[in-house]
Amino acid sequence: MSKPPYKFTRRDVRFDSGDTYCSAWLYLPVGVKRPPIVVLGHGLGAVREMRLDAFSERFAAAGIATLAFTYRFFGDSGGTPRQLMSVTRQLADWEAALDFAKGCPDVDGRRIAVWGSSFGGGHAITVASRHPELAAAVSQCPFTDGLASASALGVRETMRMVPVVLRDFAAKFLGRAPVMVPIAAAPGQPALMNAHDALPGYQALVPKGVKFVNHVTARVIPEIATYRPGRAAAKVAIPILFCVSTTDTVTPPDQTIALARRAPRGEIKLYAAGHFDFYLGEAFEQLVADQTQFLSRHLLGPAGVMA
Repeated sequence: MSKPPYKFTRRDVRFDSGDTYCSAWLYLPVGVKRPPIVVLGHGLGAVREMRLDAFSERFAAAGIATLAFTYRFFGDSGGTPRQLMSVTRQLADWEAALDFAKGCPDVDGRRIAVWGSSFGGGHAITVASRHPELAAAVSQCPFTDGLASASALGVRETMRMVPVVLRDFAAKFLGRAPVMVPIAAAPGQPALMNAHDALPGYQALVPKGVKFVNHVTARVIPEIATYRPGRAAAKVAIPILFCVSTTDTVTPPDQTIALARRAPRGEIKLYAAGHFDFYLGEAFEQLVADQTQFLSRHLLGPAGVMA
């Protein structure tokens, strides 16, 4: 059998979720028979084109298949209304992705890991806590506590969102078009994230030819504020790697570290890079090397070879 780095292929796939579908990429290392697989999900309002390919390529080169998907209602996945964000629906998309991975004949459905970044990092914790049969999990710059993130945004900025949320719920009740709220904006502007690095950080992840739709339905705000996936860390029985930014402006690192320490088999790695720096440059290189090592250890065995 050949040794890494492996060449790999990428295939466009879909899997059913709810009454529609999620679009995804399936990466397969060439020459590896039924490799293990990592399921990757992105952050708040993001699509897989925003650098999930970069992580998938590195994992595939190490001999690990990946399934990088886009949530329903976003990007080229199905569902209407567009840009409808829902914690419950996104977690259902994760379950559908796991079902697809388990049934995929090209991979070993007994060796599956989950990988999530930012809001998806919170989902990875939730999913890992519900699936002790998984081999491992990676939670990158994770959203762990809605109340803590709302505090980071600021009480005044949070309160400015209330009328928009009420208008969107009214629109839903009346069958009208949703009322949207920006995902990222400049400091002082109403948005889900308005830290100094939020808007340029998002824009830096969008490849040429891909349009980033910078808004979501406002009705998700109460759901985000009450979503506290970090509390599930204590219930994660499998190995889980937390990659935490010590300068994070979106997900307060002290809260994240305190919650991550509760995971029985958790590992914590700290990085000085900011929340949006994880995807690019030197920060990405260090991060993806650490994650590849972790995933290889738990999916391929201590020697990093196929079990």
